[in-house]
Amino acid sequence: MTLHDWLVETGERVRAEGWSGAEKSAYEFYKGLLRRVGERTDYGESVYDREWDVLVVLDGCRVDLMREVADEYAFVGRVGRFESAGTRSDEWMRANFGDRDCSDTVHVTANPNSADHLDADEFALLDEVWRDAWDDDRGTVPARAVTDRAVAAARDRDPERLVVHYMQPHFPSLPDPLPGGAMSRDEFGDRVGVWERLRRGDLSGDRVWRSFRANLRYVLDDVALLLDSVDADRVVLTADHGNAFGEWGVYGHPDRVPIRALREVPWVVTSARDTGDHDPDLARPAPANADGADVSVSERLDALGYT
Repeated sequence: MTLHDWLVETGERVRAEGWSGAEKSAYEFYKGLLRRVGERTDYGESVYDREWDVLVVLDGCRVDLMREVADEYAFVGRVGRFESAGTRSDEWMRANFGDRDCSDTVHVTANPNSADHLDADEFALLDEVWRDAWDDDRGTVPARAVTDRAVAAARDRDPERLVVHYMQPHFPSLPDPLPGGAMSRDEFGDRVGVWERLRRGDLSGDRVWRSFRANLRYVLDDVALLLDSVDADRVVLTADHGNAFGEWGVYGHPDRVPIRALREVPWVVTSARDTGDHDPDLARPAPANADGADVSVSERLDALGYT
């Protein structure tokens, strides 16, 4: 957006919303300045620079959030820090998989950004779980669908590397939905979701954090099942990006804003052994659209706050 465009939009906002419109435009301008810094800053590390057999990606998880619940899970020991190569999932995908031969990797993902930012031909297998396991009522992909597809892929293919990308703890929170949790847009096309409601004070930080933490527990319960259903000497639990709770005046996970709350993610090392007890449910519901090929990617990304 040019300065002229911003000034025109700001004028429209002020006429329509008064002071709140001006405040919103100021926030957008501020994020634009931070993005300028981000464009000139080299940050992050490729996940392939580290050793792992299975990489479990907990979308949007913060280091301090993981540390809060670490004692509740035997497989979560020391919670280290890792500097992600992206502050949103699309950036993270491009940075880690865009310029690499991933033929040694099976990638199972619930994140719809894969439609535009991952190339199936570059992987041993790219299983886009979101295409047929999306829950329209809840606006996300439940964890169990990801676990079951990852277990099946691990057993059938025995890949050298396996990436398992869960959508949680990214909002919406399945065990503790927030009031007005469905993503909507205002008259200017801006998303009005959890982070915007937190920013303007409609939701308290404590309330959002409780929901965020409950969503992490929800997905870690499924990670426990995953770890009992695959064989791997070195499993790493990490995230693609963090989420800002007001640090540097930022909320959520805007793109190319390289503040620490977004760049630093957990790095937890554990292992997995397949007990053979879990029989994955691989039944796939009929696709939501008529042709069965292209699920409504933009609507799903919008529901998650990415577009």
